[in-house]
Order: sequence, then C-alpha cells, then structure tokens
Amino acid sequence: MIDAARILGTEVGSTAPAFLAVLAVHLLAALTAVITGASAALTSKGSPRHIRLGRWYYRAILAVVLTALALTAMRPRQDYHLAIIGLVAFAAARIGYLHRRRHRPGDAPHITGMGLSYIAMLTAFYVDNGPHLPLWDRLPTVALWLLPSAIGIPITVRALRRARRARPLETSPGRDGRASAG
Repeated sequence: MIDAARILGTEVGSTAPAFLAVLAVHLLAALTAVITGASAALTSKGSPRHIRLGRWYYRAILAVVLTALALTAMRPRQDYHLAIIGLVAFAAARIGYLHRRRHRPGDAPHITGMGLSYIAMLTAFYVDNGPHLPLWDRLPTVALWLLPSAIGIPITVRALRRARRARPLETSPGRDGRASAG
C-alpha cells in the first residue's frame, strides 16, 4: 500500500503521482458538481440557464463517479464505500436526467433523482472529509452519514410540493378518447 501524506494541511490517501492526478480531476469535478447542482436548483425550472446548469451537473457527477472508481481501484479497502455512494449518486442523477430528457410527464422523478444525487454526493464528501474538518470532526461518524439526508430530503420534498402546485392540471384521454383532468 502507498503511504498517506498531508498536502496543504489535508490528509491525502497516497502520494503516488497517478493517485494525485486522478484526485485532482476528482476534486475539480466534485467542486463543479456542487456549484452547478446548487445553481440549477436555485434557477427557474425549465429555463435555458437551469437546463444548461443541469447538464453541467450531470457531466460533473459522471466525472466524479468515474474518478471515484479509479481512486477505489488504487485503494479498494479504504475507498470502496465511496465508490458505492458515487454509483448511487450517478444512478439517481441518471434517472432524473433521463426522465426530463425523454419528456416524460411530471416533475417528481426528475426532482427526486437530482435531489438524491446531490445528497449522495454530499454524503460521500462528509463521510470522507468530515473527520478532518473543523466542527465536523466533533460529530459522531453516524452524523456524517445522516446529516446530508436530514437536510437534503426536506428540501427535495419542498421542491416536489412547489412543483406540484406550480404545474396546471394535466389532461389525459379518458376511455372515450376525450380529455379528462387528472
């Protein structure tokens, strides 16, 4: 196993050049995902800006999971759980992205997928880095696993409720072929 080291005051799992190169790409992708994900969530749904930011978020999450898998391949015992969380984050983002991309009716799968993806990404960050962050280092390990969900799920539920209120009643053909509410 390659020895861990401290770089800029932060513990890094390895000093191997390949590990550090993948880690640098991983950090850049993760930072991009955090910024674009939050920005997309705060912009008007369906606007060109929201769509552009959402696409950048999706690409960034893909890069995050691919680099997480590469880092896990280099240190499987230490990082396997992060790869699993990364795969969950990407799967949720994929569901949300494909729902919107295929023009499926309703916003719930899109909002839920993207929200859960963001929560999973932050969970991985805090599980991995929380023990080294001021204040977070005082929390029990279980809190690092649960706090992103405890904060993110109510925000996602609120977004789902707002989307339901903002959307007019959709019509669907009834048995006789005429449109009916619901």
